[in-house]
Amino acid sequence: MGGTAVETLRERLRGDVIGPEDPGYDGARTIYNAMIDRRPAVVARCADVTDVRTAVRYARDAGMDLAVRGGGHSGGGLCVVDDALVVDLSAGLRWVRVDPESRTALVGGGSRLGDLDHEAHGYGLATPAGVMSTTGVGGLTLGGGHGHLTRAYGLTIDNLIGADVVLADGTTVTASADEHPDLFWALRGGGGNFGIVTAFRFALHPVDTVGLAVTLWEPEHIGAVLRWYREFLPAAGEDLNGFFATLVVAPGPPFPEEIHGKRMCGVVWCSTGATDEESLAKTFAPVAEPAPPAFHFATPIPYPGIQTLFDELIPKGLQWYWRGDFFDRVTDGAIDVHGTFLDNIPSDLTTMHLYPVDGAAHRPGPMDTAWAYRDAVWSGVIAGISRDPADADALRSWVVDYWDAIHPHSMGGGYVNFIGQDEGGDRVRSTYRGHYDRLAEVKRTYDPDNVFHHNQNIRPASAAAAA
Repeated sequence: MGGTAVETLRERLRGDVIGPEDPGYDGARTIYNAMIDRRPAVVARCADVTDVRTAVRYARDAGMDLAVRGGGHSGGGLCVVDDALVVDLSAGLRWVRVDPESRTALVGGGSRLGDLDHEAHGYGLATPAGVMSTTGVGGLTLGGGHGHLTRAYGLTIDNLIGADVVLADGTTVTASADEHPDLFWALRGGGGNFGIVTAFRFALHPVDTVGLAVTLWEPEHIGAVLRWYREFLPAAGEDLNGFFATLVVAPGPPFPEEIHGKRMCGVVWCSTGATDEESLAKTFAPVAEPAPPAFHFATPIPYPGIQTLFDELIPKGLQWYWRGDFFDRVTDGAIDVHGTFLDNIPSDLTTMHLYPVDGAAHRPGPMDTAWAYRDAVWSGVIAGISRDPADADALRSWVVDYWDAIHPHSMGGGYVNFIGQDEGGDRVRSTYRGHYDRLAEVKRTYDPDNVFHHNQNIRPASAAAAA
């Protein structure tokens, strides 16, 4: 794509068009994961929906690859591609409008979770979406979306009630239960395969102050803790959420100096029921049952506070490599695997999380959305993270070895947003189970030429059949 072509696109868009010769190019192509270093032909920072439509049509007419960037958190770097036109929503389409009467929010496709949390919190409302405020709303939602409020209010897609979508031909549609219901079904878990969502409409719930707790145990207790956790949490009320983690304790508050830098296992809790000190003490009294905690901290906190808990610890610009799986149980064999890999954790930021996806997330039927694992109880992710680019190979090796060891204890597929950079098409099929063929049919209807293929790709039905 030569300079003349960049200038032509620049003349057609209201937003900034940034090419390799422009001073802002390196900033425009940089995403959250510093392990990704790609050089797109041009980044179109769209100011509005018309810019998005124009950019899509331009890419098609020019025969260019097209990639879509919302929040830029894609672990595999799917939002930025060498020699492609990147449609960047993070400038002009970053906005949130809350209707407190209907308890809904209309959210621009370039928004981050922190934007939604901030605006909704002003009305004492929230919707389940992730555990970090810097995550993009678009990518998280289209993959399904789980977070601190999942057991209470379901997946993010269970709270999606409509979406405005720019299709592969540059036209726009609104997808909902009543309009383009097949597309709406596919958007709820099918990833970025079907178009560019320029606005999401979410249902909101009354959530203001929540109970935050962090419990850590010495690594030798991981077996006892996981055997307790696998029984305790699924039996607990849906107002209690808690994801299990293996980690190295970060230096600084609230952790005491004597545990800084130590390997630990633990649970990060969020309660929408217990939100004062007395009820928190009662709710978390059982954490001493498996073993005496090395650390336990509980406090009431505004909901946006728990969403920003990890923002400073793992900012943009680190090395990331991850893989994930769904689990319907935590087997004794899996517990042994977790213990082994905690013992040889390769960096101080590397972690493993088990996110609960039961409770309210089990209420929709197995065919109601493209999310194909309504019977899963946990969504696991193994994340190799480091500040040092020299650690990239070691992170990747540790994650792959860990995943190879834990995968036989899984349900076979994993959360689409946790698929690694190099796992391939078979992994995507296993993620969608029996939904894959239906998704391929929807793909054929809305994107028959597979224009949107820089994602965890679902090929259009005709191409899939010929393969």
